[in-house]
Amino acid sequence: MYAITQEDPDSPDARRLIDELSATLARIAGDNGPSPFDLSEARAPQARFVIARDASGQALGCGALRPIARDIAELKRMYARQGRNGVGSAMLKHLEEEARQLGYRALWLETRKINTVAVAFYQRHGYLIIPNFGKYAGRDDAVCFAKSL
Repeated sequence: MYAITQEDPDSPDARRLIDELSATLARIAGDNGPSPFDLSEARAPQARFVIARDASGQALGCGALRPIARDIAELKRMYARQGRNGVGSAMLKHLEEEARQLGYRALWLETRKINTVAVAFYQRHGYLIIPNFGKYAGRDDAVCFAKSL
């Protein structure tokens, strides 16, 4: 079981996890994403940044949601350290529930097509491919997903 709590996205543990994610994305896709993660977006009133921890308090993963429309939030910076089965699913479930409580009716996200592990993860959790939105529109290397809450 994991403890998943809202935390400061600028904390040392958060920074470490985000840096690990960036390094992982660089290995998979050649860069760490189309733009840097803006910490202020995770501090907005209708946003969340969470960290999953094990029983000893070790940070195992992170994830965020930020508003992109009145009733739609975007999932950002989802990451779970390798070998920690179930952390990603637990964080996703937690963020989906947070989004419901905040009044969102859908979650959208983007990942790279080359990141087949992430693509399969979101499809397993009921996310459907949608047209690329926002800054991802027209990007052949990106794939966007949505899930109704």
